[in-house]
Amino acid sequence: MAQAQNADKLQAYVWEGKDRKGNKTKGEVSGTNLALVKAQLRKQGIIPSKVKRKPKPLFGGSKKVTPFDIAMFTRQLATMMKAGVPLVQSFDIVADGLDNKGLQELVVAIRNDVASGTSFAGALRRHPKHFNDLYCNLVDSGEKAGALEQMLERIATYLEKTELLKKKVKKAMTYPIAVVVVAIIVTAILLVKVVPQFESLFQGFGADLPVFTQMVIQLSEWMQKWWFIILLGIVAFIFSFGQAKRRSQKFSDMVDKYILKIPIMGEIIDKSAVAKFGRVLSTTFAAGVPLVEALDSVAGATGNAVYRDAVMKIKDEVSSGVQLQAAMKQTDVFPVMAVQLTAIGEESGNLDEMLAKVAEHYEAVVDDMVDNLTSLMEPMIMSVLGVLVGGLIVAMYLPIFQMGQVVG
Repeated sequence: MAQAQNADKLQAYVWEGKDRKGNKTKGEVSGTNLALVKAQLRKQGIIPSKVKRKPKPLFGGSKKVTPFDIAMFTRQLATMMKAGVPLVQSFDIVADGLDNKGLQELVVAIRNDVASGTSFAGALRRHPKHFNDLYCNLVDSGEKAGALEQMLERIATYLEKTELLKKKVKKAMTYPIAVVVVAIIVTAILLVKVVPQFESLFQGFGADLPVFTQMVIQLSEWMQKWWFIILLGIVAFIFSFGQAKRRSQKFSDMVDKYILKIPIMGEIIDKSAVAKFGRVLSTTFAAGVPLVEALDSVAGATGNAVYRDAVMKIKDEVSSGVQLQAAMKQTDVFPVMAVQLTAIGEESGNLDEMLAKVAEHYEAVVDDMVDNLTSLMEPMIMSVLGVLVGGLIVAMYLPIFQMGQVVG
């Protein structure tokens, strides 16, 4: 069985030969073995003179498989199946067109499992690093209902929207952090390298320096003496914070709670959690997953402990017969519009459509907020750097200005 699977595994081959007109040509092609590759080239009118397996790069050929890669794979597979291409053949076509070797190997491994008789969902569950329970459960539902292509299309849309939302939130969080880091680095360089040059110049003045200048010089001397300890402390704090957040659920939940209270940033994360709630619940409910079971998947997908706990409370309420919109309202976490749209969906019997509208609305809100934050941060960067750099320059030139006034 293992040997058969290895034989079916696609490999990259490089070749040289002549075309129908006798012109020398070369290229690259994928195939399961050397004989089949040569046969494939002959069908294309090429007489191969040299065919060999493409050597792997010095530092390994596999690349990291990202969530965007999984979304792209899902979309391509859905398109192939919608066109009537059989599942196993769809894997071959998708894998042949991939540049990411890591993703190609993943697709081929899934293809081999499916070809050997394993269900698609079962093959996916062998790769939990790339396919979570939600993905596998939805594929399983699609297989059992005989509507795998429609389900893959829904999953692809969900993944694309979710990853795009994550990218926007990450962009919003990265920008302010980048401003702070740049400001700290520029200030540190000025204090350690530039201010000491002025200090040696001021020593020959023979007069008292302005208070502001003395403060900057003292700060510079302190920085020169303790810069290594400060740098070590910052690195230790970042490392300790990351470890505590990863290892302590209580600490991680506390961070999630307080991060929602940060001005602008907290609101972006809050609205993105609501958008994820609507997107995941809409996708799972439309796939025929019972509401209570769907809420389990939603709880882990919101990306924030506050919303995770709120969704688990909603699940308990819904299990006891309470309507979804009423349970959402009782948590006092979800915005009024999200609750109202959910109520309309329940009353009209189109809950999945209204939840999709909740997701679309709050995704648009997050998009606008990120754009506004970006526009706001550009002048803020100039202001912060201007105050820091300008303040240091003024402190260094104050004694020179005073000396000029005395001489004048």
